[in-house]
Amino acid sequence: MSNKLIIMSKVRNIIKLYTEGVSKQSIGERIGLPRNTVKKYIRLFLASGKSLEEITLMTDSELEQMFLTMAPRHHLEDSPRYQALEAFFPAMEKALKKRENTKEKLFGQYVEEHPDGYKYSQFKDHYLKWLKRRNPVMHIEHKSGEKMYVDYAGKKMQVTDPTNGEIVSVEVFVAVLGASQLTYVEATYSQKKEDFITSCENSLYYFGGVPKVIVTDNLKAAVIKSNRYEPTLNEAFQDFVSYYMMAAIPAGPYKPKHKALVEGAVKILYHTIYAALQDKLFLCIEELNAAIKVELEIYNDRLMNGRPYSRRQMFEETERSMLQPLPYRRYELKRRKKVTVMKNNYVGLSEDNHYYSVPYQFIGKKVTLLYNESGVEVYYRYERIALHKRNRHPFGHSTVIDHLASKHKFLSDWNPDNFIERAAEVGPETKEYIIQLLSMRSHPEQAYRSCQGVLSFSTRTSPERLNNACRRAHQYGDYSYQTIRVILEKGLEKNLDEDISQQLPRHNNIRGKNYYK
Repeated sequence: MSNKLIIMSKVRNIIKLYTEGVSKQSIGERIGLPRNTVKKYIRLFLASGKSLEEITLMTDSELEQMFLTMAPRHHLEDSPRYQALEAFFPAMEKALKKRENTKEKLFGQYVEEHPDGYKYSQFKDHYLKWLKRRNPVMHIEHKSGEKMYVDYAGKKMQVTDPTNGEIVSVEVFVAVLGASQLTYVEATYSQKKEDFITSCENSLYYFGGVPKVIVTDNLKAAVIKSNRYEPTLNEAFQDFVSYYMMAAIPAGPYKPKHKALVEGAVKILYHTIYAALQDKLFLCIEELNAAIKVELEIYNDRLMNGRPYSRRQMFEETERSMLQPLPYRRYELKRRKKVTVMKNNYVGLSEDNHYYSVPYQFIGKKVTLLYNESGVEVYYRYERIALHKRNRHPFGHSTVIDHLASKHKFLSDWNPDNFIERAAEVGPETKEYIIQLLSMRSHPEQAYRSCQGVLSFSTRTSPERLNNACRRAHQYGDYSYQTIRVILEKGLEKNLDEDISQQLPRHNNIRGKNYYK
């Protein structure tokens, strides 16, 4: 017998018809209630000892409370059939964590063990109620345009290398909007921050707008250090979400329920997109993503389970207009590199072998280079101290005049006077060579490293050999560290009286002074 109360107006009609002598079956047919329900309320009415007039004078709340206190409690848990069902649930919960198992499949096992057990609809209903008692969770109402949940599927897809037939496993990125559940899926080669940020950005352009919050898993591409209170975001990912004016909220460590929406979407994708593509061969990731896109549209346009609308319809009606607009330009992923400011107040970007000036006050300090395809930024303790256009000219120098130490007469052990003085200790030819080397650059700081390299030969060989090498290079009119190195390695500083009208032989290690202009 159900303990759920019906509308009190129907109860009053049951009692009125009963006192008029109408049969229980006829009462049920007139009011539209099962005969057992009619019998229940007639029994409670008689047990109350009240008359029809007394019942009429009671309010609905009073009448309802009276029946609640009088109704016998039915303890479902005492039923042997239910106890057998409940004993089946723990193993069922564990089995459902495996992708190959479904409720329908496990119901079949239950029926084999308990032929007189519950039917499928009651089986599912009791299981859901059991889960709520075992793992109570709060129902989350998702607001339109507020959150996007992102994650990687646990099961990878595959592409086949056409050159050698090797099968390559690829990651599958999934993004879901909270309110409409519109979903974006793409395959990537890795979960590294470059691929992860690109996938997040592609999802924004697929949705055609930007949510206020992005909820991520605790993968290293998004979170450097997980913490239930204040997780530390990856700097590159933080820069990305700042560019799109989003807030990033990593899910709690080992808390899949914090991103249950995307976890649920992944499970559905296994039975839809994965199932549709599992027997197909893809020779590159581009082919795979093209096939995913076709199946994704089918998935988003399909009616949701138990609802008369699709994810796409829900998105268009309730969520598209609530998303923030996309910026004019796509985000450019910035790379980071820690370097030390050299004594000539330049920093080197080793990827291009190019040097960029920074203010002389930061000589010897550790700074961060933040660079992309178009620019290079230099930061010291979260403050930007220099900004340059990216220049890929090898061994070149990008200079801001106000950065230079010489302009401010800044004294350090790297300055023109110091190099000239050290060169004079080696010999007059070395001193003249260093003077010319400094004058060949538009700014003396650009020659400091070359000067330091040339003078280092005085300890690695001998001052006499270096002085002779500088004399020979001066005769050639070629002023660079590489020139002195080749002369010393080849022993060309000897026999200075021989004809030097011929230029140095062509060699890959000798670029010549015109190379640096």
